[in-house]
Amino acid sequence: MQISAKLTCLFLLCAPVVEAQQVIRLYPGKAPGSESWTWSQQENDNNAFNTRVVYNVVNPTLMVYRPAPAVANGTAVVICPGGGFHTLSIDSEGIDVAKYLTAKGVTAFVLSYRLVHSLTIDPVAELMATMGDREKLDAQNASVVPLAIADGHKAMAYVREHAGEFGVNPARIGIMGFSAGGTVAAGVGFSYTVPNRPAFLAPIYAYVSALSNTKVPVDAPPLFAVAATNDQLGLAPQSVKLYTDWLAAGKDAELHMYTKGGHGFGMRKQNLPTDAWIDRFGEWLGLQGFLTKTP
Repeated sequence: MQISAKLTCLFLLCAPVVEAQQVIRLYPGKAPGSESWTWSQQENDNNAFNTRVVYNVVNPTLMVYRPAPAVANGTAVVICPGGGFHTLSIDSEGIDVAKYLTAKGVTAFVLSYRLVHSLTIDPVAELMATMGDREKLDAQNASVVPLAIADGHKAMAYVREHAGEFGVNPARIGIMGFSAGGTVAAGVGFSYTVPNRPAFLAPIYAYVSALSNTKVPVDAPPLFAVAATNDQLGLAPQSVKLYTDWLAAGKDAELHMYTKGGHGFGMRKQNLPTDAWIDRFGEWLGLQGFLTKTP
């Protein structure tokens, strides 16, 4: 059976995007604050996390995932994968999220932000060696956290500045992040300026204790938070506190706290209710009006 050229064209216009169309370096030269870094970005897919990770990020980038023109609605989101500031879970907490959102008409930008320098080819093993000692891990990460948040600010400002090129409404650019990426997203949500203010904020099982500034801004954007009660790192109360702080400030907030799911579930399928958290996020975006088409 042959498909007409017109029908084929229509199919291509409506098909979901699955590959990044563009990779953008956030800084024209070396990123401010890490000019002396001489190592290079790498990937590892044989590790205790059982997923592909990116590590040794020196030059922060945005991978751009654009929706089909027929469904594009003008909303955009910067996605910050997690990984303890040592790695980035680039698929489950990055690219797979972008694919879901592009199907909803949202333009997605997966951020690779700066990380702690890994000294071996197994950054996950290096991270796991200190994960049980929160103080030691915080000390390792202390110098990198502000750089990663600066990359989040830069990403927000870049997308807003180039909104016209991406078919995005500059007033509808949000940020979300997972675990350490949630620290980055929350850091942006607590300390933005006009050029990098997010229209919405979605920290997913975020580690908020790494932030020095946790005062809710007077014009704070709506918040969507998710975590599991049995989070192995004990981070569930931090999502609850984000929610209650937003409420105390009189701001719009939604919290989903699951009984089971652990830490780092992202887009993984575990045959648990956490498998559907992304659908709750999609519903929330719709409720907020971010899935309605805008010029």
